[in-house]
Amino acid sequence: MNASVIANPIAAQGKPSFWPLQIAGWATYFILNATAVIGEGSELRYLVVSLTVTLSGFAITSLLRLGYRQLWALPLPRMAGFAAALLLTATLVQAGVYLGAKFAFHFCDDCMSHNLLSYLWYFLSMFYLLLSWSGLYFGIKFAQQSQLQKEAALRAQNAAHAAQLKMLRYQLNPHFLFNTLNAISTLVLDDKRDTAYRMVGSLSAFLRHSLDSDPEQRVSLAEEVDALRLYLGIEQLRFGDRLKVEMDIEPAARMALVPSLILQPLIENAIKYAVSKREEGGCVALVARRDANLAHDAWLDLHLRDDGPGFDEADIAPNGHARVGIANTRERLRVLYGERQHFHIGNREPHGVDVHIRLPFETARGT
Repeated sequence: MNASVIANPIAAQGKPSFWPLQIAGWATYFILNATAVIGEGSELRYLVVSLTVTLSGFAITSLLRLGYRQLWALPLPRMAGFAAALLLTATLVQAGVYLGAKFAFHFCDDCMSHNLLSYLWYFLSMFYLLLSWSGLYFGIKFAQQSQLQKEAALRAQNAAHAAQLKMLRYQLNPHFLFNTLNAISTLVLDDKRDTAYRMVGSLSAFLRHSLDSDPEQRVSLAEEVDALRLYLGIEQLRFGDRLKVEMDIEPAARMALVPSLILQPLIENAIKYAVSKREEGGCVALVARRDANLAHDAWLDLHLRDDGPGFDEADIAPNGHARVGIANTRERLRVLYGERQHFHIGNREPHGVDVHIRLPFETARGT
């Protein structure tokens, strides 16, 4: 089966279009009324009344649809209240058209003598008709929304698995393993076995964590930092004093949920371009803050900074390591959070790079 069909079930199945259903529904209504007129032996000119009511119903429900669309973004209680008001208004208009058509075509010469129950029946029959139409309309809309949510969840799951494979490519790439194993070998030859043992232990713990992590789950920033420390522990054993690491994490920010291993490719980029290529090394800093300017809409601000030569996207090869890592992180955030996220890379003054990630502040307790 085509992968695009699996990833996009709505496109594969097609979703109902409003106008074909609208035309078919009211055409069916007219046909049923016409059949009843003929079956009861009524005058055929009564079909004009049925046609008038049908055309009026078509126009009124088309306008009703525009009103319902304006309510769709409201909370459910408010949407239900306004929808009920629109439905009652539409019913009054439609019932009025029905009675007006009967007066106009002299099918209700004695309507003035009808009692209240007769007019109530006219109203309730039109109300039931428009209520059925509204129920079908909202049923289809909610079904489409549910299908869209399922599609988004499927896309997020597929993207998470793809992101995990890409990140494993980073974590297990031959260059990283070669440098780490070479550093371990050098330590052994220099009879620095304690340091070599620590590096082997750090490498083992980091690889085990990488393989065990579930890309579909989010972890607290504290857990993400612990995973980064495993990776940075290896790199600090390799680079020694050339690699300086600073972490400035607000206590409240440690509880925030973030995608697992979302920072590791960016840290690896910073070390590769801001530390390893410079004889004097460099500094990598992680800053995390909880931005609570809005009481009910808090955000997590993450800054990953280095003091290297800076970032120039034009200098990065299309298939380069940094380009893939940046694109991978950006895509994961887009799929997981949609528009409710921010990812920006910019140069610092006088030199260095600042990677800024802004996410909704959420915790395991649902904050």
